[in-house]
Amino acid sequence: FKLYSKSLQKTKNHGMVEFQEKLRLQQENSMHTELEKLLTTAKPSEAEISRKDFEGFKKLFHRFLQEKGPSVDWAKIQRPPEDSIQPYEKIKLKGLPADVASSLNKLAVVKLNGGLGTSMGCKGPKSLISVRNENTFLDLTVQQIEHLNKSYNADVPLVLMNSFNTDEDTKKILQKYTHHRVKIHTFNQSRYPRINKESLLPVATNMGLTGENEEAWYPPGHGDIYTSFYNSGLLDKLITEGKEYIFVSNIDNLGATVDLHILNHLMNQPSDKRCEFVMEVTDKTRADVKGGTLTQYDGKLRLLEIAQVPKAQVDEFKSVTKFKIFNTNNLWISLPAIKRLHEKNGMDMEIILNPKTLDGGLNVIQLETAVGAAMKSFDNVLGINVPRSRFLPVKTTSDLLLVMSNLYSMNAGSLTMSPKREFPTTPHVKLGSSFTKVRDFLKRFESIPDMLELDHLTVSGDVTFGKQVTLKGTVIIIANHGDRIDIPAGAMLENKIVSGNLRILDH
Repeated sequence: FKLYSKSLQKTKNHGMVEFQEKLRLQQENSMHTELEKLLTTAKPSEAEISRKDFEGFKKLFHRFLQEKGPSVDWAKIQRPPEDSIQPYEKIKLKGLPADVASSLNKLAVVKLNGGLGTSMGCKGPKSLISVRNENTFLDLTVQQIEHLNKSYNADVPLVLMNSFNTDEDTKKILQKYTHHRVKIHTFNQSRYPRINKESLLPVATNMGLTGENEEAWYPPGHGDIYTSFYNSGLLDKLITEGKEYIFVSNIDNLGATVDLHILNHLMNQPSDKRCEFVMEVTDKTRADVKGGTLTQYDGKLRLLEIAQVPKAQVDEFKSVTKFKIFNTNNLWISLPAIKRLHEKNGMDMEIILNPKTLDGGLNVIQLETAVGAAMKSFDNVLGINVPRSRFLPVKTTSDLLLVMSNLYSMNAGSLTMSPKREFPTTPHVKLGSSFTKVRDFLKRFESIPDMLELDHLTVSGDVTFGKQVTLKGTVIIIANHGDRIDIPAGAMLENKIVSGNLRILDH
């Protein structure tokens, strides 16, 4: 009887597996049918691009249907070996060669420029938000690279990876840089269809981007760089021009400038041991506990993101003692290696499942990948533990306040911490919801306060700042609902808590 029930169980299990496989095939076929229908509505000029995009999407969707459960086995995760993450100081000790230009001429800078400024209340590409003296993220990037090219008589091009959300506006603005000494190329991220969570079919009714289809599409995360860069023809073009590496970073990371020491390290490896992928990491602080970290897994150095961590281990992942560093998303990647891996379909990146709710209440899912996740597919990979100053992202108006202040000085598009600040750490700034939108934020500051000696600032409620305010130590300003606090011009607040009501009226 035992043997009989065991074989019955096996037959049941086998039947279940067969049924699930059949279901998966049905879902995949239904998806393919819908995609073909959508392609019939594409403009002739866009049909070829859309078909290539959909090929990439089909591969991702196929993998999504196959995968079940967390993509990592927690028991296999180990700390990376000592030599796999080099301290930046060690790399800097080598000094620079006399001929920096020959290394620079083998480099292209790629900025991830697919994001909109919506989280900061701005329309259009985030890269066009003014961050310092009327300069936008894009202005600062162009100034940095132009300065490099002029200083070393080099030819480093700037490549922007746009999305369908940012491409048109970015291209319009690029005309203003025609007389700058920097060649600018653009290519577009893929455009993938959002998937209805229930039916697992596209929500789009045609290839249009307006009306009912406005929310039907998404750019599939920066892991898409490898495919879209290759498909654009730009990868081959740069290789033909003698470029060997790209330096990739988020356009809103103001610390991500071309570092000549890291570049020199890459160029001076023996040809059979050439690094194909370098990830800049930096020490975690409490603010970075969710950032992806480097681990050793199945004998390979690999990026571990919080989304891949089983629920029971999330606290361990966030601990600063076990995982001391996080990924800045400043990456140095070999162009020939990207070409080789793409052509043999060798890029292995975990799928990030991003659930969203559309304006009408429809639940959808987006399948995305992250650029750093491909690390394990490359040979001779390396982490470099860089100073915190190379990670200066502007995600919120709280970050914007820091970079607009006298904490930083600007030179040729690069921001550096003011030598007048005694502590190299950045103050912790938390501005309340009245400051979320850039427009409201700017209205609330007549001028940006002096923050050279600030450690911590929390502002909540209806608060405004007059001209030439100085903030020192820990300052907490809380206007309760219905109250308003105007910090008077010239005020100096040091280790103060301000609450209640404080109105300054002109008479």
